[in-house]
Amino acid sequence: MVALRNANIDRLTTFEAENLGLIDSEQLIWSTSQNRAIYTFNVKDYCQLHKMYITEGKQHSGIIAVPRQSYSVGEQLKGLQKLISSISSEEIRNQLVFLGSYI
Repeated sequence: MVALRNANIDRLTTFEAENLGLIDSEQLIWSTSQNRAIYTFNVKDYCQLHKMYITEGKQHSGIIAVPRQSYSVGEQLKGLQKLISSISSEEIRNQLVFLGSYI
């Protein structure tokens, strides 16, 4: 998170949002209510949530998934910067995006 903060990327951690006790589905509901995409290492669970949302016709603000340990902090930062510069908040709505596509 320090790298994101230093790069002036708008981000809010689960801790900062005081959402540490929320389960994944509640995190997605909260982030959607705040019009924020989720950045997660929990690929399996959020892929399932995305599929459920699409199947049920629900809306979410976007999910950015990255497998833990796949990329260095620097690679993740570069990928996020590329993603942010190429996709608007409206375009990422209801999308599951794998950060590796931007690294």
